[in-house]
Amino acid sequence: MRRFGAIAGFLFAFAAVGLAREERDTLTRARTLYNQRQFEAAIAAADQARQAPARVDSADLIAARAYLELYRERAQPEDLDRARERLRGLDPQRFGAHERVEYIVGLGETLYFDGSFGAAAGVFDSVLEGPSSLTPAEHERVLDWWASALDRDARPRTEFDRQAVYQRIRERMQSELSTVPTSAAASYWISMAARGQGDLQGAWEAVQAGWVRAPMAGDRAPALRADLDRLVLTALVPERARALGQPPETLREEWERFKSRWAPE
Repeated sequence: MRRFGAIAGFLFAFAAVGLAREERDTLTRARTLYNQRQFEAAIAAADQARQAPARVDSADLIAARAYLELYRERAQPEDLDRARERLRGLDPQRFGAHERVEYIVGLGETLYFDGSFGAAAGVFDSVLEGPSSLTPAEHERVLDWWASALDRDARPRTEFDRQAVYQRIRERMQSELSTVPTSAAASYWISMAARGQGDLQGAWEAVQAGWVRAPMAGDRAPALRADLDRLVLTALVPERARALGQPPETLREEWERFKSRWAPE
């Protein structure tokens, strides 16, 4: 996965308990360490917390998500195996609403890393559709996972099937931007989906729109612009140059002029 650092740090919710109790609670400490991206320490704390029978499922959920993050960072198969083992042993009926969402997202991530991209997209879709306990930031991350999974699922398909998949991404991102214009994931993926359909002009225009809209994404703006710039230079410039019969340098210069007109004061 790429970009924004958005899709990884899915934060665990905290129950409303007294501060002194939280500080003594190893389960809370495991969550805190996970949120601080200290994943090995989070696993150790979760293993300590699971010694209390009532906390086994919650502790193993934290450990599973931490192993997934470790796998994302260092690509060691044993981390993915351990994450899958923890998830497989959970009883989701014991979870509250937010832990249930964390569990579903963990399943989707595991399927994604296993290469089951279509299945992963379906799992992510189940928490994007309709009411959920996702915060806006979590929604953004899952939206990014969903689009990434569909993109990977579309690549080996026939041209006809790819068109339908990318149209699905494009329509969802258009809908997302109409209600959440700050979405960095939607600004990126609407451009990627247009390119996936072969609509290079539409992709170029979507990149331009995403570029000028980027400041609305707040602290995600620099990463969004870096990703859009990479998309233009590595994909859209050479592909449009071939389609238009123009030298790539001409389109690169056009892009640089556009960026300079929208450079910060």
